Amino acid sequence: MREVFEFHLPKRFVVGTVGPVDEREFFIQAKDDKRLVTIALEDTQADVLSQGLDRILDELLKMGVDVPISDPPDLDLEALSQPIDLEFGAQSMGLAWNELTQLVTLEINGEWHSEDIPDVESDETDGPPCLRVRLSLKQARAFIVRTNRILAFGAKPCQFCQLPLEPAGHICPRANGYRR
Repeated sequence: MREVFEFHLPKRFVVGTVGPVDEREFFIQAKDDKRLVTIALEDTQADVLSQGLDRILDELLKMGVDVPISDPPDLDLEALSQPIDLEFGAQSMGLAWNELTQLVTLEINGEWHSEDIPDVESDETDGPPCLRVRLSLKQARAFIVRTNRILAFGAKPCQFCQLPLEPAGHICPRANGYRR
């Protein structure tokens, strides 16, 4: 039986880290009045989610949907909620826009023995554990802003391209793909 942790307009939905800058572990948390769900993910997965949500919001803006474009004034910059009890580690992710509800659905799936992963918003009973979160456009923008800040925190900028440097360096676009 597939375990789905479902949140509709959660009180809190954030990416956060634990540990020193060069050894940070990344987590995503969804919280409502009664529960807190924590999923482990890689920094690259957090970046992919942020970029994917940003692309969706950009497309909606082009279509004339009223999308918040500035940083929210009430941005949640608090640490992750405690205790951090891990449900699963992120393996695959999906995003969808529901025009009727005007909500973005984000799904993060855990490890699964098959490459067949149910589609976003699917009610299939067979599949990996799943965190399914439905966000308003304002919540999606806040998630993007916070995630981008978390990803950039503690990373010194590259002297050539100004992108954040990882401790092991990065593949610099200004150096034609060579690692710096």
